[in-house]
Amino acid sequence: MGSDSGLVVAYALNGEGGGTALGWDEVRAWRGDEGFLWVHLDLTDPVAQRWVGSESGLDEVVAEALLADETRPRSSFMKNGLLVMLRGVNTNPGADPEDMVALRIWVEDRRVVTTRRRRLLSIMDVSDSIDKNDGPMTPGELLVTLSDCLVERMAVVIDEIDEHVDRLESDVVESENPRLRHELADLRTQVIALRRYLSPQREAMVRLSQERSQWLSDVDQVHLREVSDRIIRYVEDLDAVRDRAAVVQEELASRLSEQLNKRMYMLSMVTAVFLPLGFLTGLLGVNVGGIPGAENTLGFVWVIGLVVALVILQVWVFKRQRWF
Repeated sequence: MGSDSGLVVAYALNGEGGGTALGWDEVRAWRGDEGFLWVHLDLTDPVAQRWVGSESGLDEVVAEALLADETRPRSSFMKNGLLVMLRGVNTNPGADPEDMVALRIWVEDRRVVTTRRRRLLSIMDVSDSIDKNDGPMTPGELLVTLSDCLVERMAVVIDEIDEHVDRLESDVVESENPRLRHELADLRTQVIALRRYLSPQREAMVRLSQERSQWLSDVDQVHLREVSDRIIRYVEDLDAVRDRAAVVQEELASRLSEQLNKRMYMLSMVTAVFLPLGFLTGLLGVNVGGIPGAENTLGFVWVIGLVVALVILQVWVFKRQRWF
């Protein structure tokens, strides 16, 4: 276990877009003389859990929220800070994007604490911007930047989902591959999972953008409104994808049902043709005396002729009835 175990990134931000990277020793010794502190922790590490729970000086309720295993997107205004729970798409290798990663954020005058249990690339985006002296200048702006990065990465996933349903619509028209049913089911499950968290996240962002707070400037709230508008659009896109997927699934089910009906109809016609023939041959095959033609050398030929004539008559009747 390294000396910075559990500490993903930490910066003493100078209020001008840049900052100095810190380790655990500097985080513990920080007093907020200038700029503000941002600490991002991996909660799977006991060192990070201990710092949040007993060393950070955070209120017990806030500490419990930051350490929670499961969270629902929400925002809570408190007298000494702002608690925000957000979700970001899971872009880790081998993971499903709809298995969204929770990001817990605590904002106060001179410090921002964020925690997660799985890796979020959005954090690296913000860290890179600080290293380039193009990062957030205030705690409120850091909250806005984190929210914006989370939403920006959602756009890629939602665009892929939209393109996927486009391909499925084309495939349903052009092919009859049974795998389409499984793909549609997976797609609808993915949309449901994404919407489960995006819908409350939309409400949380709208509340952040509307309520007055000392930790958020007017400019921050304008940016949060933009972020909330984008989330609203993504939720609407997911609703549209869900409806389109339902229509595609109905069309696919209709086509499969139509194919099944055609096959059953053909089997019925075959049965209708051969049923009288089976009755006739069964009757002539009865092993009793008096069967017509039993002693006639042309009896078999007459039976074949009778069968052919009966088939022709049946086909003529079926066509006349428009059954063929």
